[in-house]
Amino acid sequence: MDETAAREEICRVGASLYARGYVHASAGNISVRLADGWLITPTDACLGTLDPARLARIDSHGVQTAGDRASKTLALHRRIYEAAPEAGCVIHTHSTHLVALTLAGVWSEGDVLPPITPYFVMKVGHVPLIAYHRPGDPAVAELVAARIAAMAARGTPIRAVLLERLGPNVWHRTPAEASAVLEELEETARLWLTVTPRPAPLDEVRIEALRRAYGASW
Repeated sequence: MDETAAREEICRVGASLYARGYVHASAGNISVRLADGWLITPTDACLGTLDPARLARIDSHGVQTAGDRASKTLALHRRIYEAAPEAGCVIHTHSTHLVALTLAGVWSEGDVLPPITPYFVMKVGHVPLIAYHRPGDPAVAELVAARIAAMAARGTPIRAVLLERLGPNVWHRTPAEASAVLEELEETARLWLTVTPRPAPLDEVRIEALRRAYGASW
């Protein structure tokens, strides 16, 4: 994806997430990896009204060269790209049900949600919890990078983490694919928090079938 297309796609995905309530006010940010750096949404920008020309342009050394002031989460995005070479886009939101999940109590620190639907297993996979730090704290970048490396070493690479009280960071090859991961994750949290009694997880036999048929990394 060239830079012009990347700018347009960031704005399209941002507007779509905003229109459907996955982000609100100026919460959240989106970045895309370029051949020689990154694009990232500006600090305090509303994802529903992004201007392609005002996105922050960051060079390969991490220096901003154009656009409005970059999001304070730039360090986290850069560490995700370093730790997950396949990632072409990172999205962070304060999605309501995922933030609520951290307040109500996650399933476990290693898996914030149980594998209750096949598409959660196939499209999202394991999602660990990252303990609370203030927004923009550079320590979070190192914690997330370490968790990505640890999960990759286990043979179960991840596409998302959940920041306590702040919301998810997700990544994939393109903005559209990263957005799909985010949406599946948020909707699974909605199910888990609203279905009574809470559903039982898929058993190992069913999960193994998803691994064989679709390459699910659970």
